[in-house]
Amino acid sequence: MGAGGQSSVPRNRSNGERAPHAKPPFTLSLLKKAVPAHCFRRPTLRSLSYVVWDLITFFLLAYLSTNYFHLLPTPLSAVVAWPLTWFAQGCILTGYWIIAHDCGHHAFSDTRWVNDAVGFLIHSSLLVPYFSWKYSHRQHHSNTASLERDEAFVPLRRSHLPSYYKYIFNNPLGRALALAASALMGWPMYVLFNATGHTYDRIACHFDPYSPLYNDRERLHIVLSDAGVAAFAYLYYRVAAVKGGTWLFCVLGAPMLVVHAFLALIIFLQHTHPSLPRYDDSEWDWLRGALCTVDRDYGVLNKVFHNVGDTHVLHHLFTTIPHYHAMEATNAIRPILGEYYRFDATPFWKAAWREVRECVYVEEEDDDDNGPQQQKKKGVFWYANKI
Repeated sequence: MGAGGQSSVPRNRSNGERAPHAKPPFTLSLLKKAVPAHCFRRPTLRSLSYVVWDLITFFLLAYLSTNYFHLLPTPLSAVVAWPLTWFAQGCILTGYWIIAHDCGHHAFSDTRWVNDAVGFLIHSSLLVPYFSWKYSHRQHHSNTASLERDEAFVPLRRSHLPSYYKYIFNNPLGRALALAASALMGWPMYVLFNATGHTYDRIACHFDPYSPLYNDRERLHIVLSDAGVAAFAYLYYRVAAVKGGTWLFCVLGAPMLVVHAFLALIIFLQHTHPSLPRYDDSEWDWLRGALCTVDRDYGVLNKVFHNVGDTHVLHHLFTTIPHYHAMEATNAIRPILGEYYRFDATPFWKAAWREVRECVYVEEEDDDDNGPQQQKKKGVFWYANKI
C-alpha cells in the first residue's frame, strides 16, 4: 500500500492480462462526482508546508554531511555515508521537483500567479525551464497515448525500429546499458533534444523559444524560463568559486543526478506496461488515452515523492487535485474505473527491468490474432519485444 493513506478498496495487481481498450462505460463527469469536493481544494499554506519540509530536510542532510562526515573513517565516509546521503537528498529533491510539476498544473494554489511563481522558483533552482516544461507537458496530458500526437514517451512502431535495437534489447547487457543511459542522460536529453518525445521536422529544444513545441504566445515565457535557469546556474557558479567545485558536487551535483535518474524511471514506469494499449487517430479519444497509465508502489518513497507514482491514473484524469488529496480521490474513483484502473505492485527496480525487456515497441494485432474481433482492434497497438 502506498504511503499516502490506507485504501478502502483492494488495489489489483496488473498481471499479463491486457487492459480494456474499448470506450469505457463511465464518463469523466461521473468520476468527478465520486471525488469528495474537498479533494479539489488547494490551500496555499498547506501546499507551502511541503515546500518548507523538503527544503528543511535537504539542507539538514547537507549540513550534517559537510560538517561531520570528515570525522568518519575515510572508507566509511566515501563508500557509505556520502552515497546514502546523496540518494536521500536526491529522493527529497525529486519530491521537491514534483511540487513544481503540480504548480504547472495549478494544483498548488487556487491563485494562478502563486502556482507559477512557486513553480518557477523551484524548477529554476533545479535548472529546469519552468514554463517550457509546463507547456510541453500540457501537450502530453492533452494527447496521452496517441501515437501521432503524444508529447512524451512515444513508443516506436515495429516498422520504425532502428536496426541497432536488436543488438541492444535482445540481450541482458544491452538492456542494462539502456537503463543506465536513461538514468544518466534520459532527462537532459529530453529537455535538450526532446528525446523519446514527439518527432518534429527539426530539433525540439525546451530552451529554444522558437522550438516547434511552442506557439507565438508562449515564446516570451520560454525566454523567462531560460533566464531563471541562467540566474541559478550563475548563482551555483559563484558558490563553486567560493566553496569549491567538489563541495558543490557533493552538496547539490550528486543529488541532482539521483533526481534525473528517478525522473526518467518514474515517467517511464507511469506510461510503460505490457498491459497498456496505445492508439492511432482512428481509435484515440482523450478519456481512453488518459487511462493508459499505471500506478506503481515505491514503498516509503511514495510519501517522499508526494505520491506522484502511486496516484498517476487519477492525475491524468484530474490534474488540479493536489498530491495530498490524490490517494483519497484515487480510492473514490477505483470502484467506478474497475478493470480500467491499472496498479502494479512489482518493486520498481524489477518492473524497470521487465518493462525494458518486454516493451520494446508497439504493433497492431494481425488478423490471425484477432479472428472475428479484428475490426474492433484496428487502431489499437500493444507492446511487444520480438525483434
